[in-house]
Amino acid sequence: MRKDIKTSCQKRLSRIEGQVRGLSRMVDEDRYCIDIVTQISAVRAALRRVEEEVLRDHVAHCVEHAITSGNKAEQREKIAELMAVIGRADR
Repeated sequence: MRKDIKTSCQKRLSRIEGQVRGLSRMVDEDRYCIDIVTQISAVRAALRRVEEEVLRDHVAHCVEHAITSGNKAEQREKIAELMAVIGRADR
């Protein structure tokens, strides 16, 4: 993973960690259910953004390397991995 992407993801994940701690406090404080669900949706959206950033970097680095290498087996492997993770992300 490129250093700038890693830094960006770490910052986002730290914010998400804080959001999750906030969710825990909301539950402990018996906050209104809809407010809790709204915050859960915000955490999911933030995680999707991190996932997209990591996938973009994977395509730009790992998949691109496999394509330029000319190694057909490596190309198939990277594409299969990418398709599998995209398929899981839709669930």
